[in-house]
Amino acid sequence: MKKIKNAILALVTILSVAPSVVAQNSLLYKVEGENIKTSYVFGTVHMLPKEDFLLEEKVKTAFSESDFIVMELDMDDASMQTEMMKYAMLSGDDSLQNHMTPEEYKILDAYFTAKLGVGMAAFNKMKPFVISSTAMIAHLGQDMASFENTFVQMAGEQKKEIKGLETVAFQMSMFDEQAYDEQIDQVIEMLQKEGGIGGYFDDIIAAYKTQDIEVLYTSLNEFFESDQAFKEKMLDERNQNWIPQIADLSKDKTVFYAVGAGHLGGEEGVIRLLKNAGYTVTPVE
Repeated sequence: MKKIKNAILALVTILSVAPSVVAQNSLLYKVEGENIKTSYVFGTVHMLPKEDFLLEEKVKTAFSESDFIVMELDMDDASMQTEMMKYAMLSGDDSLQNHMTPEEYKILDAYFTAKLGVGMAAFNKMKPFVISSTAMIAHLGQDMASFENTFVQMAGEQKKEIKGLETVAFQMSMFDEQAYDEQIDQVIEMLQKEGGIGGYFDDIIAAYKTQDIEVLYTSLNEFFESDQAFKEKMLDERNQNWIPQIADLSKDKTVFYAVGAGHLGGEEGVIRLLKNAGYTVTPVE
């Protein structure tokens, strides 16, 4: 059950992007303008191998200079894990077997048995996003790092408040926007990709290390290739919702915003939307 709870917290399926319009290679941006205090936006990967985790000094400095921290969710909310579990279960008599082929079930059962020592029976009442997150956590094992967890720890040490742009209920509802069988298909594709999930992570991390939003998009956009409507829900609409919140939260305080790097680029990305709203947004070199 602990692995399942950790999987729910991972939410790595959110990490996909729209085409970049940002020329500079940076994941940290300074936001300035009338009626706001200078603030920062940083793009994260929700989990990655420890050996690839790097928190640059410029990010630490921006974090320290900020009055409080804002992430997609209020990650230090003690009730968050319990609330996520509430939305993780399939309703009624439904089961994951109803949303996959027998062959897909066998593939997942074999993977989880080999990696975790438990088969699909342990997950059969969980929603597909739990399967996706658990598959990735199973691959990383103890060698997993997280920007979000690191920022929670730093915020505690520096006595900074953490706030969320969204509620758990809202984020969990997004995973009901895409057909469950399609979500399972995406997990199977990751497992069967050349190099398996390891190959999938290699592509993500290689793109992330370039700090180039366009390269990151090129590596990841296949995730939403067959479902543009879900991409609009998962990325574009959320990005648009965040802009007025950023204006309000940064009105009187310097804020450090940490969101999935996939939200930064593109015509509907956070960077472009902030510029369209009249703010000066510059990469922190």
